[in-house]
Amino acid sequence: MSETNTQDPLQWLVEEWARQLTMVLETMTGESPHITFAAHSPSAPECDVAQNEFLWWAQPFSLSPEAMIWVAAAANSWQQIGGRVLKSAGVEDSDPESIRSTYLEIVHQGLSGIAGVLSRRAGREVSCLDGQAAAPPAPMDGSCYSFEIDLGELKAPIFVVLSPSLADLSPAATEEFPEPIEQAPANAVVPAAVKPSSIDLLLDVELPVSVSFGRAQLPLKDVIKLTTGSIVELNRAVSEPVDVIVNNCVIARGEVVVVEGNFGIRIRQVVSRQERLRTLY
Repeated sequence: MSETNTQDPLQWLVEEWARQLTMVLETMTGESPHITFAAHSPSAPECDVAQNEFLWWAQPFSLSPEAMIWVAAAANSWQQIGGRVLKSAGVEDSDPESIRSTYLEIVHQGLSGIAGVLSRRAGREVSCLDGQAAAPPAPMDGSCYSFEIDLGELKAPIFVVLSPSLADLSPAATEEFPEPIEQAPANAVVPAAVKPSSIDLLLDVELPVSVSFGRAQLPLKDVIKLTTGSIVELNRAVSEPVDVIVNNCVIARGEVVVVEGNFGIRIRQVVSRQERLRTLY
């Protein structure tokens, strides 16, 4: 094993993103992907933020206002990745929106794992803030990397841009992390596939949990008429169970209870893997 490349202060974070993708895809497909990555100049064609066909996701972190990660994929890539996961769950005929939602769920879960890594590096809790579908500002101010996901017949590249502020984290506590991946010459593609030895790697990852009592769709003319005391009818009867949502995915249903003056949910049903993918929010 060679030492970590000191020329790139974000090398450790690049390797962690590859590991997070590996774990998420292995969990969702039951197969272990091989992921390689390479660094690019921000001016390289691969990192052209003006490419309209890219699906971008901008993820801020509570570490600092400047702490950002952008993830991008061309239409062919996110369609392959999302479709492969849905197919693994037994969903053969998927509409584009379901495929897109599934791909974004993979990205969200990977970024949640990165938040846990940043927490350990920073010595304090770091969480994912509300992200949005947006590209980094141009000209790009950050480090750009391409990741090639190889999962059998699936070979899909995605791109990641890391804000410079993420390099401020001290890499001192290296004993908390797996041994660095074997390094290749500068700008060469580096294998980053690492199969997790235990689910323990994920147990400390914090995920947002919410409860949905129902939904409603209203014309704009009715929305602007809402005032204090207005009643909006939801698409769920009082006797129906409510949805328990983890990281934008319905994972269970239950009934509302009161525990010492606070609302709670008593789990009545844990939804199947196939249904979880169909109910992505």
